[in-house]
Amino acid sequence: MDAGAIASLMQHPINSALLVLDEEGQVLAANPSAQALALPEAAARYAPLLQDLRLALAGNQQQAVACSLPGLERRLDGWLRAVRAPEGGVLAYTLSIPDPDGASRWQVALDSAGHGLWDWDIAANRIFRSESWLSMLGYTAEDAPDDSMETAFALVHPDDVERARANMRSHLAGHTGAYVCEHRVRHADGGWRWVRDSGRVVAWSADGRPLRMVGTYTAIEEQKQLEDRLRRQQALLEEIQRLAGMASWSWDPLTDSGWWPRDLYRLLGQPVRTRDSARAWLRRLPRTATSALRRAWRRMRRDGLPVHFELELRDGHGQPLHLQAWSQPQLDADGHIVRVLGQVQNVTERRRADALLRWRTELLERVSTLGHIGGCEIEPDTRRVQWTDECCRLHGLPPGPLALDDALALYTRESRETFEAALVRLAAGGPPEQLELCFYRQNGQRIRVQVLVELDSRDGLAPRFVALFRDVSRELETSERIELLSHYDLLTGLPNRFLLRVQAEEAIAAAQDGAGDGAPEQGLALLLVDLDGFKSINDSFGHAAGDAMLKAAAGRMHHTLQGGDLFGRLGGDEFMVVLRRPVEIAEAEDAARRLIAALSEPLAFGSEHLKVGASVGIARLGPDGQAFDDLLRAAHAALQVARERGRNAWQVHNEEIQRHARRRLEIEHALRGALEREEFTLVYQPQVSIGDGHPPGIEALLRWHWPGGSCHPGEFIPIAEQCGEIVRLGEWVIAEACRQAVAWHAAGLNFGRIAVNVSGVQLRDPGFAERVVALCQRAGWPPARLELELTESALILDSDNLRHCFQVFEKHGVQLAVDDFGTGFSNLHYLNRFPVQRLKIDRSFVTDMLRDANAGEVTQAIVHIGHALGMRVVAEGVETQEEQAQLKAWGCDEIQGYVYTRPLPPRELAQWLRQYHEAGLAEGWSGTLPLRAQAR
Repeated sequence: MDAGAIASLMQHPINSALLVLDEEGQVLAANPSAQALALPEAAARYAPLLQDLRLALAGNQQQAVACSLPGLERRLDGWLRAVRAPEGGVLAYTLSIPDPDGASRWQVALDSAGHGLWDWDIAANRIFRSESWLSMLGYTAEDAPDDSMETAFALVHPDDVERARANMRSHLAGHTGAYVCEHRVRHADGGWRWVRDSGRVVAWSADGRPLRMVGTYTAIEEQKQLEDRLRRQQALLEEIQRLAGMASWSWDPLTDSGWWPRDLYRLLGQPVRTRDSARAWLRRLPRTATSALRRAWRRMRRDGLPVHFELELRDGHGQPLHLQAWSQPQLDADGHIVRVLGQVQNVTERRRADALLRWRTELLERVSTLGHIGGCEIEPDTRRVQWTDECCRLHGLPPGPLALDDALALYTRESRETFEAALVRLAAGGPPEQLELCFYRQNGQRIRVQVLVELDSRDGLAPRFVALFRDVSRELETSERIELLSHYDLLTGLPNRFLLRVQAEEAIAAAQDGAGDGAPEQGLALLLVDLDGFKSINDSFGHAAGDAMLKAAAGRMHHTLQGGDLFGRLGGDEFMVVLRRPVEIAEAEDAARRLIAALSEPLAFGSEHLKVGASVGIARLGPDGQAFDDLLRAAHAALQVARERGRNAWQVHNEEIQRHARRRLEIEHALRGALEREEFTLVYQPQVSIGDGHPPGIEALLRWHWPGGSCHPGEFIPIAEQCGEIVRLGEWVIAEACRQAVAWHAAGLNFGRIAVNVSGVQLRDPGFAERVVALCQRAGWPPARLELELTESALILDSDNLRHCFQVFEKHGVQLAVDDFGTGFSNLHYLNRFPVQRLKIDRSFVTDMLRDANAGEVTQAIVHIGHALGMRVVAEGVETQEEQAQLKAWGCDEIQGYVYTRPLPPRELAQWLRQYHEAGLAEGWSGTLPLRAQAR
């Protein structure tokens, strides 16, 4: 182009901004408007874009193409034209921006509409943002974020940024016609704002690459808040309908199309269908439901009014489903139905609840009848009463209307006053009350009832009294009977141990409270009375005789004691007496003497006269006071001493008895576990035959090495019998004695039997005899060379178990001896019944026989009795040659005592046996032994 023409054109006063470019896109000239808009710089910056447009103009002979370039403050929209030579070739290009101010007006319009403009130069990765965009997010030109796309995405909320990037990539790749995304953008104050971000690519390179993209930000915060509120309201409505089991539906009868809720499909167990008709529903529903729907439609079409109907269906699991439906027709101007709106509600649970309520009501009525529980409601003002049938039956009255006063007329005066007073208290706001009342039916039968009465003042109902009546006649009678059984002895009618404790503790407390400066020798006394020989009466004459004796004892005690004294039966044949008045010791002893005398009187029972004795232990409440258990324990200790003294004796508790009881308790505790601690040993004493050549027998004697001190067998054996340790201890003795006998026999020592003492407790233990034989066999000792020494008292206790023991012993050859003969009952009947081989004369007779003629005669008689019964006789406790000579003269068979040796440990006894054997061979068993016992 001519340079002058170009200069003239640039100086022409036009509003448009104008650039002249050469064929290569270089700026040849720019008018003032273009320079003001920095259009030359924009053309240079977007040269690639202009190059693609110039090539397009040159190739398709177009005169002009639209062109948009980013400016300093706004987008510059214009036209790129080709200046052609006459022959058609391109001479130059012009870029004009017509009416730049008009572009500003478009931007003002966008700003006014709440849109922020952004213009992204994709090639340079620069974004132009309008002032409205900045102000929308609280930024100014000075603190505006960086103009890159990465910065733009950095402002997007982390939960939304991936979605925004994906939408942007999809548009840039040409998959979508525009980029649109609603997301949150960080505000300058740190908060988040919802915007609708939209844009479109407006320029591409020749090869189709996007070069420029223009878009807007639109604030939608209020819209999002409104949508959120709508969603919450919709969710609330759906939740309310779900809780109520309701769902809405609509149907267009003209097109037979409708909207059916998902819950309806879910209830019926059917898949959700997007398009469903009423005809399709009718085909799927059962016949009964279809008929109900058709009837509802005909009624609604006829009357044009809403209808209500019920449907009985089956859910997806085949269970009954009950639905209630409401239909509202919408009519046109001619009264024709154009649409039906409705709701459906699942009332299955309500139906089930109603059925359950009916069932429970019937059940409560049956329970009320079975439990004899009646109820009534009383109007406070009119005193009118509504009674249940069971309440009428309970009072023995016919069903029907019944006035309160008529019913109360049956009650006792006290019960009526109690009930009326309770109503007054309840009317004044008092809490519910439980009463026990009594009335008499018209037939005279007494009924006692438990009444729970309260004032019911629920909202919407008039206040009224509600009373429940329960017949407790049998319960109270049973309770009284139980009270009697739990506090009184059924046989004697006396207080039992539980009531005695209560009464005695009250008496002790009263005595302690009343104690003053009186004489210290006076105070409450407690007596324990035990019947001597009562067990023998039970065993010999039966329990009927024993019961008669106990009843007689109760009556005799009643006549013997004074009216203020307490007494009752503790159990078995033991009674307790509490002398509540202040008594001296002499008075307590006099009471014991009178009791013993009264209880010792014979009792006629059939053709028999039964007689028992009594032992009494006395304990007195000291000046310092004692608890009941302490006083009872002291009386028991005194009673034990009285028993040991024999029949018809009493004993007052004192310090010596206390010490004796304490030692007894210590021994009992020490015995438990003593066997495991290996505190027991055996010593052995020979039983030597007098002049008949028999080898000596050996008696095993138990010794206890108690760490707490010395303890004689005569002291700890009875305690072991009472506490039950004697069974284990006795079997250990047998096993140890057999083991030692086997050892002596293996050493070549000559002796006869091994003897072991056995308690009556062991004989009564089931399986004792079998265990004795098993112990012998286990040790390898012949049972025939074992002798068990029994007391006379053990033979007296005849029983099936005792006879079985003796049968087993006789079968295996176990020998039996009666120890301490002459000191017990000496009943020859029992000696003759059992297989006893030896009688042992008690040492008390041997000790006195040379200086006491009576003792000598008894000793000689025992020898004769033993021989007469076919038994050998053994004298124990022989200490002198004179005693031995006299016994030999009377025919005694064996001697045991210090005249030969004291009890020896196993090794020393083995030495004694060797010396005895050697001396016996030398003397030819003459019976005169040169060997004397070792020093005692």
